Amino acid sequence: MDTPSIYVACLASYNSGFLHGKWISADQTVSAIYDEIKDMLEESPVEDAEEHAIHDYEGFGNTRLGEYEDLETVVKYAGFITEHGELGQALLSEYDIEDAENMMSDQYHGCYDSEVDFAWHLFEECYSHTLPDNLRYYFDCEAFARDLFINDYCSVDAEGKTFVFSRY
Repeated sequence: MDTPSIYVACLASYNSGFLHGKWISADQTVSAIYDEIKDMLEESPVEDAEEHAIHDYEGFGNTRLGEYEDLETVVKYAGFITEHGELGQALLSEYDIEDAENMMSDQYHGCYDSEVDFAWHLFEECYSHTLPDNLRYYFDCEAFARDLFINDYCSVDAEGKTFVFSRY
């Protein structure tokens, strides 16, 4: 997995027909990123360059960053992705940062091979002792999984696994 990074371009150079910018690690403080942007602008081939924009990024998965994305948001995303890896990327591609953080801290139920695998785990943990062994084989776990994931649970696929979260 790539370290979350942004390519910050000098707009004065860009508007003058020059490509001038720098790849900057997003996994650092906002002030450190601003310092790198300031240094890049000072090295611009166009005098008095002051404006910049994010023209590219990597390591953010399917999360979209805008040209003028707030650097605090970029740093939050990068920190979350650095902490949670591909799972963090997958969550941020579907949820905002606050929801993703809450999901990881309060709603996470683990990693499974599939939603059906999670349903079997839940069935074994909660219900298998109430069902006689000869009837257990008639239990439709695929239908049980479908019903679980309609209302009570959601999942995110990353790293070839299914990560399960409660919806509440």
